[in-house]
Amino acid sequence: MPVLFVGHGSPMNALPGNAFYDSWQQLGHQFGPRWPKPQLILCISAHWLTQGWALTAMAQPRTIHDFGGFPQALYQQNYPAPGHPALAQELAARLRQPTDGQPLRLDDSWGLDHGAWSVLMPMFGAADIPVIQLSMDAHASPTDHVALGRQLQGLREHGVLVVASGNIVHNLRAIRFDVPDGQTYDWGQQFDDAIAAYLASGNLSALQNLNQLGALATQAHPSADHFWPLLYAAAAAEKSAAPEFFNATFQAASISMRSVIWD
Repeated sequence: MPVLFVGHGSPMNALPGNAFYDSWQQLGHQFGPRWPKPQLILCISAHWLTQGWALTAMAQPRTIHDFGGFPQALYQQNYPAPGHPALAQELAARLRQPTDGQPLRLDDSWGLDHGAWSVLMPMFGAADIPVIQLSMDAHASPTDHVALGRQLQGLREHGVLVVASGNIVHNLRAIRFDVPDGQTYDWGQQFDDAIAAYLASGNLSALQNLNQLGALATQAHPSADHFWPLLYAAAAAEKSAAPEFFNATFQAASISMRSVIWD
């Protein structure tokens, strides 16, 4: 299976009628002609941070509307994809926390947050593929995130589609709703270009060490939660062909929508 990193941006992108929704839908149509239909989707979202790592283990994960101030139509969206408790248990036993070597924790309270369902719903609208969400340890280092991402490599040979959802640039303090898509700050473009170059060259070491980008990194990510999913995807795809970029543009000036496929 390929590995995907998807820039999810505004929750409003989950509603039909925008270019990002259309691109995700078109990507979903490639499963069948280009790639096999996934047997399981393992999703890593910027919006589920925990102490240690956890996997959703319920049979019917709920659709979480973890946002506020949006139109009612967005709160009415439901993505009824099943979970897979048995596979969650197998994955929890197989994967190990990089920090202490312990198995991952099973969770029956979370569900699918908007970082997951907002991109999966356009891609796989039939909601007939089981989805398990993997949390991120809020206190782990970038090296730890990469180490767990590397453990996901072997799952790809067993029909598991790894989908990481975040944003390469994500600064809500600098957001400008009056700015058309495609426009950004100089620091946003420079950071996005630098990360794209690291990805194109397979430079995982540089991805783990954003300090080398100085002020660009702190401007692009006042907090790093939306960047961390990229580390999981890049690590899971480490031995893959060169990445393909899509949606390489900006939304609301300070959110990079750049997305990546590793085949």
